[in-house]
Amino acid sequence: MAPLTRMRADNPGHVPTRLHAEYYSQRATAGLIISEGTEVSPDAYGWADSPGLWSAEQIRGWHGVTDAVHKKGGLMYVQLWHTGAMSHPDFFDGALPMSASDVNPEQQSVTPAGRKPTVAPRPMSKDEIRQTVADFGTAAKNAMEAGFDGVQIQANYLYLIAQFLNSATNHRNDEYGGSTVNRARLLFEIIERVVENVEPGRVGIKIGPMNIPSLTPGYDPRVGTKGNVAGPFAANADTLPDMEYVIEKLNNFDLTHLLLMGATADFAGSPLEHLAGDGMFEHFRKIYKGHIIANVEMTRERGNHLIETGLAHSIAFGRPYIANPDLPDRFLVGAPLNEVSWPTVYASGPAGYTDYPAMQRSTAGDETKR
Repeated sequence: MAPLTRMRADNPGHVPTRLHAEYYSQRATAGLIISEGTEVSPDAYGWADSPGLWSAEQIRGWHGVTDAVHKKGGLMYVQLWHTGAMSHPDFFDGALPMSASDVNPEQQSVTPAGRKPTVAPRPMSKDEIRQTVADFGTAAKNAMEAGFDGVQIQANYLYLIAQFLNSATNHRNDEYGGSTVNRARLLFEIIERVVENVEPGRVGIKIGPMNIPSLTPGYDPRVGTKGNVAGPFAANADTLPDMEYVIEKLNNFDLTHLLLMGATADFAGSPLEHLAGDGMFEHFRKIYKGHIIANVEMTRERGNHLIETGLAHSIAFGRPYIANPDLPDRFLVGAPLNEVSWPTVYASGPAGYTDYPAMQRSTAGDETKR
């Protein structure tokens, strides 16, 4: 089960609740659950009603979740998260969020008052970088105390580590900016600190090249030629070489997995064009020697194909798990899937969270229904 932000930690301490325990335990047959993004510190916070992993109360809350999953025979990793410039001043009493440089990611931040345009963040000081590395290490240690079976580092999409890796959002002129090696330095310092607290065989990473359009008000990625994606997170000439360097170096750490996302946007006309379809997995399977988990737009058939052809070792399903807590059982017998109620995905309470019906078998045992 891929990480899915669901916004149910709607309490002042950002603490997982019994509702989280019910939700995740319903999906324990996933084999491995990777939790929703979980911020490593108050400075990392940047998505309303998401949980954290820096306080004793949060550790206790997560322990209730992992206990529930383990009782059902499942395994669970926590995804460690720092939102960086994707956060908003609303989370910091008006202060700016921090990032590599003062470049607005041109996206939307999910604040307690709703979605708002992101702002230009403030560049992190050296002390703040060191503290962030330490925060990841502490959160990893807290994860073990909370009963997780491992951790996954969120280094993908639009968040802090990706902001440091991206040459369009990292304009630093110190040892954390400039060259590919320097822009990747924060990531590898975080990995090194995490594996000091959790054995590498229980540490995974989510990372890969992406092509993400600006969401600046008034910008419409549908206008213009196909694949004409603008904004600081649009793929540029550095995107693929940077990621090839990073993923090659990950081989040195003997991590438990690399969760690699396929194309989440139109790659046509971009430097990532040849990575569309299964091209992402074909390309990086030649580079990464460890366990690859393939994600994005996965179906039962596509997942089987990727495994049979050796392009992936495991398949992560995200959206199908929202509405189908018994997804493996449905795949096993070819049963239809429940449809997602999208208005309830980023909401609160049990509606659209723990109330999706499980598959029912007929008394004959050879038919299924919803």
